[in-house]
Amino acid sequence: MTKKFEIITHTSEETTRFAEKLAILLRPGDVVTLKGDLGAGKTTFTKGIGAGLGVRRTINSPTYTIVKEYVGELTLYHMDVYRLEDSEEDIGFDEYFNGNGISIVEWPQFIQPFLPEARLDISLEVIDDLKRKITFYPKSADFQRLCEELLR
Repeated sequence: MTKKFEIITHTSEETTRFAEKLAILLRPGDVVTLKGDLGAGKTTFTKGIGAGLGVRRTINSPTYTIVKEYVGELTLYHMDVYRLEDSEEDIGFDEYFNGNGISIVEWPQFIQPFLPEARLDISLEVIDDLKRKITFYPKSADFQRLCEELLR
């Protein structure tokens, strides 16, 4: 049985640095989902993962393109699937999820049937203007170990 892990960050910079630490532990084919209200820090968290992967381009939300690809030490597939709400369209998720990069999915609830079982679900919750509660829900033994290493 996997358990959840929680941390509180006090600034957006701290959130970014924490995501950078996570990126170092990710492996090709890993899928990370980011759930949270608008302004909760999903794209900020993704920027940190990108920095940890050595992405040099500016990362911004792919709201209108659904998927943006960034090259670093590993390729980062940044997906914002908000616009797919009430759609059953598969835009080739398997190619991303089973590829050699890291897939970050914002608004994962809208493509739940397409998500792999083994993944790391992350929830970002606004506490105040700067503070965020970040909760990790590992969906495999590998992600459980990753969270234990990340949060020790």
